[in-house]
Amino acid sequence: MIDLRLAVPAAAAWLALVIGLQAPSGLVPIAVGAWTAAAVALVLAVWLRRSVIVLTAVVLGAVALVATSAAVHEPGRHPTVLAQAARSHHVIAATIVTTATAMPGDKPFGATLVSAGGRSLEVPILVFDALRQRRIGIGTTLELSGSVQATEPADERSYLFFTTDTPRVTSAPAWWLAWPDGLRQGFARTSLSLPGDGGRLLPGLSIGDTAAVTPELDAAMKTSALSHLTAVSGANCAVVIGLVLAAARALGVRRGVRIAAALAVLVGFVLLVTPEPSVLRAAVMAALVLGALASGRPTQGIPILSAAVLALLVQDPWLAASYGFALSVLATCGLLVLARPLAAWLSRWVPLGVATAVAIPLAAQLACQPVLILLTPTLPPYGVVANTLAEPAAPLATILGLLACLVVPLAPPLGHLLAQVAWLPSAWIAAVARFFAGLPGARLPWIEGLAGCLVLAAITVLALAAVLATARVAFRRWMLISAGALLVGVVAIIGGVQVAGTLGRPANWQIADCDIGQGDAMLVRSAGKVALVDTGRHPALLNACLSTLGITRVDLLVLSHFDIDHVGGTSAVFGRADQALVGPSDRPEADALARDLAASGVPVQQVSQGASGVLGDLRWRVVWPLAKLGDVPPGNPASVTVLFDGVGTCADGCLSSLFTGDLGEDAQNRMLRANPWLGQVDVIEVSHHGSADQSAALYQRVDASIGLIGVGLGNSYGHPTSRLLDILASVGTVAARTDLDGLVLVAPGEKPGSFVVWKQKSGVGRGG
Repeated sequence: MIDLRLAVPAAAAWLALVIGLQAPSGLVPIAVGAWTAAAVALVLAVWLRRSVIVLTAVVLGAVALVATSAAVHEPGRHPTVLAQAARSHHVIAATIVTTATAMPGDKPFGATLVSAGGRSLEVPILVFDALRQRRIGIGTTLELSGSVQATEPADERSYLFFTTDTPRVTSAPAWWLAWPDGLRQGFARTSLSLPGDGGRLLPGLSIGDTAAVTPELDAAMKTSALSHLTAVSGANCAVVIGLVLAAARALGVRRGVRIAAALAVLVGFVLLVTPEPSVLRAAVMAALVLGALASGRPTQGIPILSAAVLALLVQDPWLAASYGFALSVLATCGLLVLARPLAAWLSRWVPLGVATAVAIPLAAQLACQPVLILLTPTLPPYGVVANTLAEPAAPLATILGLLACLVVPLAPPLGHLLAQVAWLPSAWIAAVARFFAGLPGARLPWIEGLAGCLVLAAITVLALAAVLATARVAFRRWMLISAGALLVGVVAIIGGVQVAGTLGRPANWQIADCDIGQGDAMLVRSAGKVALVDTGRHPALLNACLSTLGITRVDLLVLSHFDIDHVGGTSAVFGRADQALVGPSDRPEADALARDLAASGVPVQQVSQGASGVLGDLRWRVVWPLAKLGDVPPGNPASVTVLFDGVGTCADGCLSSLFTGDLGEDAQNRMLRANPWLGQVDVIEVSHHGSADQSAALYQRVDASIGLIGVGLGNSYGHPTSRLLDILASVGTVAARTDLDGLVLVAPGEKPGSFVVWKQKSGVGRGG
């Protein structure tokens, strides 16, 4: 029998936080009301001595506790100095302490803002440092300047911080943070010396360091439902603690010393793999189990998990809105509750060992999939099979990789040997991911949002009741029929929507904005010729868009610049393009990509202002960057900007368009000055996914009817920003954004000057 006495209060507290954090002003009333109700329930429990009333008092007490913690912390997360800076868009000087490793490049990293405007603060932020050229370890103190943008109330980060200068290191990490960072760096170098995907994946499997994982491999791991293997969780903690306890027992160490040693190793392990939400959950559970062992008391999984959840929510209430934390808890719950009965049921048809190997990933996937729908509305049909094949290799990669990480600084040859052995299971897992991600139907569409989550949860519960319930056959039959009917209904709805969408798409579309997440991939089509401007982050997503639109070959490929969210999917068109235009190189990886393109048979030309050509009935012209960049650095400010407009008989019947890459405000203004003739266009690609770094003069000058924004749903950058949306609204440009609209198609209308906008998620809209 599962003990739910602590699970119910933990779940209630979690739900209360999820609701309360949406409107923080209500946290105090929730806390006061819950404390009052808990006191009343406690009095009634003492008087009536009813177990239901006792449980009610405990539930209300748990809600009151977490709500009080959130209410106490909330004011400090939004100090006046930051709130004013966010409203005014003013640049502020600040001091921060990094809470995550910042790798070279433009990927954001977590930090705590500790001072600004002469005030001592403690505000969790996400830092966007496009100027970063080197690695910055956890615990480093930096001074920097930049602008801030407030996040949603429930976000674990209170503000996004956009740097305007190069941060200055004022203090190195403390020794207890520096030594694990050194271990991570050494292991990363050792792993990268090993070939292929196995070397890139090994640090992720061993210590959760995914910095070397390529976008293609990351996409394959997610598509095949294997990405959880690179998130350090309870399995990793269990392996480490189990080895320590076993070794200590073999040496005859008494129990108290064994427990103390295990706790010390647990703290070191958390520092090494960094305290992500899943790590914290696993570590607190492990500590509670060790405490129970020290006292000689028996332990049960669900009460331990519930206690860990409650403790962490009191310490950091904003974990309640963390997908990583939720998935970690659900996966653990699935393993504790479902793995054994599923294995028993499967053992009727296959040997118990095989049944167990299948039941473990199946239990975790069934528990997590409804929440995963909120992130990506698709189902991985091969996920269980892929996990069954990959899971046995994961502990080997974890143990051997962790040993290699610890041994490399002490005995490099031995550490390298251990890493080479660990490479074998790592390469196997990567190969499994690549194989299943490449199969047809690797991602099946599902209903989006909360509705999709609830429907899938209902089907899962009904199916499990039909399979595992001990009730009468008639009850189980009705559960199975209900689950099947609901599933058939969903499939019919999804199929109907897709058919209707396909039939409703304008056949004469000229411009397409692919829904490829946070990134840009846009198509221009004319007289049977196709241009592709940027390729997004993932080849699989670009391939899906091209397949949907029936595009098999690209006549003109434009890579505006070499950021991963603009060129990561380029391998999808290797050998399928007739010509490629690129801007100035800003890194060795850019040169390598250009060489790979050329090697695949695609001629590559570096272009600047003045380059031009013809695409069907359209003329294309490069209007930026200048041939001599001067003080414009390669990268975002030098994004290749291309204008398409009609020529000849198409001059009045084709849509004109301007694609701006990631130009910032200064570069946009310089581009306007360099092209004084540039005038009105029908469609503009909104620069940099709708960031705040925009020139109102550009959007006023081009006066576009449609502004296309390639942006990912729920992205951590806060794109598109309210400032950009206000600029578009002020000039009458209608925003079409892939996060809300999905695939967007723009076609010429029946009358000159009119147009049709088709949105995957809302059908057709007409304009003129």
